[in-house]
Amino acid sequence: MFETFDSGSYDVVVIGAGHAGCEASLAAARIGCSTLLLSINIDSIAMMACNPSIGGTGKGHLVREIDALGGEMGLNIDKSFIQSRMLNTAKGPAVHSLRAQADKQLYHMEMKKVLENQEKLDIRQGEVIEILIKENKVTGVLLKTGAIYYAKAVILATGTYLGGKIFIGGVNYESGPNGLAPSKELTTNLRKLGLHLRRFKTGTPARIDMKTLDFDKMEIQPGDEKIVPFSFMNDSLNIDQVPCWLTYTNSETHRIIKENIHRSALYGGEIEGTGPRYCPSIEDKVVRFADKERHQLFIEPEGLNTNEMYVQGMSTSLPEDVQVKFYQSISGLENAKVMRPAYAIEYDCIDPLELNLTLECKNIEFLYSAGQFNGSSGYEEAAAQGLIAGINAALKILEKEAFVLNRSEGYIGVLIDDLVTKGTNEPYRMMTSRSEYRLVLRQDNADLRLTEKGRNIGLVTEERYNKFLERKRQIEEEMERLKNTSVTPAQANDFLRGMDSAELNSGISLYDLIKRPELDYDNLAILDQGRTRLMENVAKQCEIQIKYEGYIDKQLKQIDQFKKLENKKLSPEINYSHIKGLRIEARQKLTHVKPLSVGQASRISGVSPADINVLLIYLEQQRRKKGDGNEL
Repeated sequence: MFETFDSGSYDVVVIGAGHAGCEASLAAARIGCSTLLLSINIDSIAMMACNPSIGGTGKGHLVREIDALGGEMGLNIDKSFIQSRMLNTAKGPAVHSLRAQADKQLYHMEMKKVLENQEKLDIRQGEVIEILIKENKVTGVLLKTGAIYYAKAVILATGTYLGGKIFIGGVNYESGPNGLAPSKELTTNLRKLGLHLRRFKTGTPARIDMKTLDFDKMEIQPGDEKIVPFSFMNDSLNIDQVPCWLTYTNSETHRIIKENIHRSALYGGEIEGTGPRYCPSIEDKVVRFADKERHQLFIEPEGLNTNEMYVQGMSTSLPEDVQVKFYQSISGLENAKVMRPAYAIEYDCIDPLELNLTLECKNIEFLYSAGQFNGSSGYEEAAAQGLIAGINAALKILEKEAFVLNRSEGYIGVLIDDLVTKGTNEPYRMMTSRSEYRLVLRQDNADLRLTEKGRNIGLVTEERYNKFLERKRQIEEEMERLKNTSVTPAQANDFLRGMDSAELNSGISLYDLIKRPELDYDNLAILDQGRTRLMENVAKQCEIQIKYEGYIDKQLKQIDQFKKLENKKLSPEINYSHIKGLRIEARQKLTHVKPLSVGQASRISGVSPADINVLLIYLEQQRRKKGDGNEL
């Protein structure tokens, strides 16, 4: 055994400086805890090992919520983006999702700068090989150099580094993402501590040299003319955006892939880990969707000061020589030179069913876990979990009430509840379809939903809070003004005829006129003599709330029903084997997950509505015995 030495003490130690680790360490330090952020390589802080973007369908909601709570990701992408687009604008506002291309190097540099200048936060390069535990409670970490850092809480944010293994065709070797060093010894230690680890797999496409591409053969994909910031702290952003490009695979591409499918690490059997369902490799697409004649791919710049272009939609574990052939079979890529080959990476991760809703391990106190190590995929999912883990580690140390967002309060709540209640057998990806309350949980109102909560935690600054209060005031006053401002048939009918809208027989408020599908806040300006100039996000918020008022009210009633079951608390100490009427499977699942409410219990796979009724009867019996409420 090598010699160890005492390197100091911290309230919180965060292992890993990816997107989860950055948010976790910032949250803990900002709440007031001395925090140490450890990374195998400091140059990998906030590294975008895969796609050079933040946001996207469902993911944009997470970034907005992170920002509203006082996190950093939204602010950081606003400082480093090179193109911005709002997705799904042809659909309703519930599924509108912001996505921004990033300058990868600038994103890393800006986040590193924030971390370095954060009070109560230290950064250290080093590999953790052991979590120190005493009586099932964290006491610190041991580094490969022998350094021991004592800590009151530890957050695991190891990403894809644990047991990392790269696959390119028949070649495989131990490595973290992007050729960085993997972490091997910590996996062994975590297993010794009793954590159940699994193997997952993800992949990333090749990077190709911009100088070797023919963009005239591709479809240009410009950014939005009007840029919507990610952070609620920014009212507007203006930059010279760079374009992305769209092209397609073809029958020749598919022929090359099919003829070499046996050389794929995925299809050759070398990879044992489970890959992401919603981000399949190109060979997976060609096999699973054999009827499709082509698949789209986007050519995306990695930054303003590099020629590397990211081939979105073509991750693969095929050999390098095959990669070159199929890339060069694509229109515009005939002379493409590969700068970095595509690869698949396999890694160790925890079964998230071993975690509480606070992201603390159930069997090891003060050990928290966040990000891809929890079985999720994506920068945004990682950052959201990191924020919650950092918050809860700090709050527990300070002996304050834990912070849990439920499914009706945010996409972050959906993400964490899905992971720790339902578990996942493949890398979990956030999508709008996963939220049953998505009409209420829109990205445009994340600040209205969550800023007050962030303020109570201690993450929302005075500046942010005042800005939030002003936006809220303007929305409320404008909504009231629209209700109280009416127009007569004489004032409005000429305009309405021109808009193919039904004429009036009597006066009507502007509030009610906005509800008409063919009318909106902007085009009613001609009838609105008392209108003053408002920020665009204020006007848009008013319009959405008015147009979808009926649907929103209906969903709010559903949320009230949801909360009734969430408010029926369950103690983690309940012995479910003693509750008569529960099926054997339900007893096993409830004992394993240890739900904190009847609502959470109802979402566990294998627990039926009949089992929930048994639980409700049991709770009522216990309430009558104790005579002091329904919590056990």
